[in-house]
Amino acid sequence: MDRKGELLHTLRTEAVEDFLKVVYLLERQQSPVATKTIAAALGIKPPSVTEMARKLAAHGLLKHEKYKGIRLTEAGRRIALEVIRHHRLIEMYLTEALGYTWDEVHEEADRLEHVISEQFEARIAAAMGHPDHDPHGDPIPALDGSLPPQELITLSEAAPGQPCLIHRITDQSPEMLRHLAGLGLVPGARIVITEKISSSGTIALLFEDTATTVAADIAGYILVKPITRG
Repeated sequence: MDRKGELLHTLRTEAVEDFLKVVYLLERQQSPVATKTIAAALGIKPPSVTEMARKLAAHGLLKHEKYKGIRLTEAGRRIALEVIRHHRLIEMYLTEALGYTWDEVHEEADRLEHVISEQFEARIAAAMGHPDHDPHGDPIPALDGSLPPQELITLSEAAPGQPCLIHRITDQSPEMLRHLAGLGLVPGARIVITEKISSSGTIALLFEDTATTVAADIAGYILVKPITRG
């Protein structure tokens, strides 16, 4: 390992990895990412975000422009994707091998993602058959950082009468996951919207010939892929 590699290895604390991971995830919605947005996501004060950003910018892991925001460099993005790969593989292992439910795995994976070795990561991936999605439908980055393509829309965007397959749940709070599991609305479920009820702000749908309704705001967290009629 060269000197630069040694410095990055020393720098990679849990706090640094969490910071880079959060910036990467927020960049999917807004780039550059505002300091206050990162602070809210991490539960810390904006000055602490600024201090960490200066430190990581000095090591080439991100770029911080005053009054504009923060964006990851390629080096920072690689670390973030590695941590996300660990996290999502661990979630898959906990559900498939250890019997955890999908609403239990997030916090466990948050703790373990920082400590597993690359060898252990490889063993998990092999044991799980090299999955490309975690239990919530989130894509698992490949070793090279690439992500499987996803052409998805929210359930609220789907047209009435269009059969859809649920692929991903973006709100992964335990309460939301338990609620959706109780309705059977999990990745792999096939549904059809029957009506969008503007008066009540709900979406009526069929799941396995059973009628149910979902609030429009909750439908925004459910990502689906329309099924082509054959």
